[in-house]
Amino acid sequence: MSYGVAAALQEAVYQRLTGDVALGALVSGAIYDAVPPGSLPDLYVTLGPEEARARSDGTGGGAWHRFTVSVISNAAGFQTAKQVAAAISDALVDAPLVLSRGTCPALHFFRARARREGTGELRRIDLTFRARVDDTPNP
Repeated sequence: MSYGVAAALQEAVYQRLTGDVALGALVSGAIYDAVPPGSLPDLYVTLGPEEARARSDGTGGGAWHRFTVSVISNAAGFQTAKQVAAAISDALVDAPLVLSRGTCPALHFFRARARREGTGELRRIDLTFRARVDDTPNP
C-alpha cells in the first residue's frame, strides 16, 4: 500500500471543486478544504474525512480512498443542498484528475447521507466518493 498519494488526491479534488463554475455559482465560491473560523455562509461545501485501503499490485503501490465532501445549508428544506450535492457529483464522478504525485485512474460516487443537524435548522449532505490511486511516477 501507499498513502503517498493522499495529499495529491485531496489537492486535486479541491482544485476540481473550486474550479467548477456551476458549483461555484451555487455556493458563491464557499468551498473549503478546512472550515475557516468565525461566521460561515448560509450554504457551503467542505472536504471531510477520508479512509484509505491497500490496493497495490505488481506495477507498484496503490490504494482505494473513500473521501467525503459535505454540503451544509441553513435553508428550510433539502432542495438547495441537493442541487449543490448534484453539482459536486457532476464535477467529480469519473473526473480526469491531474495529481502532483501518482495517478487516479478511477473516481466514483459511493454513497450519500442527508440529515438535519443540531436543533434541525441545518441541513447536511455527506457525499462519499471512492478513488483508486496509483503511486507511480508522473510522466
